Amino acid sequence: MTRTVIRVLLAASVLAALPLTAFAQTSVVTAIGPRVGFSIDPNQFVVGGHLAVGPIAPSVMFAPGVELGFGDNRTVVAGNFDLQYHCRTDSRWHPYLGAGMGISNETVERRSGNDATTSGVGGNVLFGAMAPTGSSAQFFSELKLGLGDIPSMKLIAGWNFGI
Repeated sequence: MTRTVIRVLLAASVLAALPLTAFAQTSVVTAIGPRVGFSIDPNQFVVGGHLAVGPIAPSVMFAPGVELGFGDNRTVVAGNFDLQYHCRTDSRWHPYLGAGMGISNETVERRSGNDATTSGVGGNVLFGAMAPTGSSAQFFSELKLGLGDIPSMKLIAGWNFGI
């Protein structure tokens, strides 16, 4: 791992942890879990992890996460800071809508050996649904559309394991 990637991971971890102290009085980390999927522009396999913090308001959760993208001759390290509004339904599946901010560090691998690294910031909107799979676990799937210097689209699936 390059020093830049390590710095971005450290910065994303610190930024993801900051809201936890701000919400400590009224909210708690309710879940943690893995996520996996793919992105478009760049076309990559994506793997990562996230937290669920809240509720910070009625039906609103804060969901920070870190993802690594591989493929398309590049590696992307991304931090996501999303707010999700969970809709109440009588169904087993619970839809949610959200928006957030993303930061990314992209390393493009060149044949000459002179890899190029760029950083970017952007916004996103997301649509998802989750369903319980066990006593304290939930499966989810979401579509995230990015604006700015982050992937244009991500299709992600993952699990929330209650804490």
